Amino acid sequence: MNAGGKLIDLSTPKVMGILNITPDSFYDGGRHYTVPAALAQAEQLLAAGADIIDIGAYSSRPGAANVSAAEESGRLLPAIEAIIHRFPEAVISVDTFRAGVARSSIAAGAQIINDISGGTLDDEMFATVAELQAPYILMHMRGTPDTMQRLTDYDDITSEVSLFFGKQVAALRQLGVRDIILDPGFGFAKTLEQNYELLNRLETLHMHGLPILGAISRKSMIYKKLGIKPDDALNGTTVLNTVLLMKGVHILRVHDVKAAKEAIALLLPNHATRPHGRLR
Repeated sequence: MNAGGKLIDLSTPKVMGILNITPDSFYDGGRHYTVPAALAQAEQLLAAGADIIDIGAYSSRPGAANVSAAEESGRLLPAIEAIIHRFPEAVISVDTFRAGVARSSIAAGAQIINDISGGTLDDEMFATVAELQAPYILMHMRGTPDTMQRLTDYDDITSEVSLFFGKQVAALRQLGVRDIILDPGFGFAKTLEQNYELLNRLETLHMHGLPILGAISRKSMIYKKLGIKPDDALNGTTVLNTVLLMKGVHILRVHDVKAAKEAIALLLPNHATRPHGRLR
């Protein structure tokens, strides 16, 4: 993957550290809301071994406040610029579904676009990605963050996610987009049961021949199933991240970088390409 001239070898799984600069994200809302706090958290993520920092300024949890594009950019751009200034070798992904915000974030120094809507919430996103030639994380979701939990009627969750990917990837390829990463969107327009069905059949998504990102960290599919709070969901996150690795996922998106790096080191001690679903 070519991230702004920095080549990332995905034959060994990579870890994407989450940096939410929002007041209302489900787990760490408000903790890194200022530029100094965001910079300090970025330093911690990098020190723990994060290969990519994913910066988001729009909470996608159900019921979160709507944020204008201007406010989203106003949160993102100073943080991106500060991180790049302090850590020029850092690889930054911007978590946004707005083409204009993506464009300004890439101009500020981000290298990857992470779109939770998979191109469905902004008609300009695919053309913008093609123009910028930035790696694009294509996530599956239905509706918007406000409506997605009412849009969970599937005949076959895994097949329908795969069909969505096939359609969207074809559109991106037609525009000349090269680097595409697939994110099945755990927790987005999916019931708890559907999340686990999708996880159990995740290896079928390798049919697209593209890298897969797994984002399960501290989500409700863990803490609701266990009857705990997000603060107590690290153990469950590590268990499911291990499952993701055994299913052949290439990137883990996490709040807790050190635990994810340890899971990779234990599961793949030789850092070699491995058969999907098998320990080495």
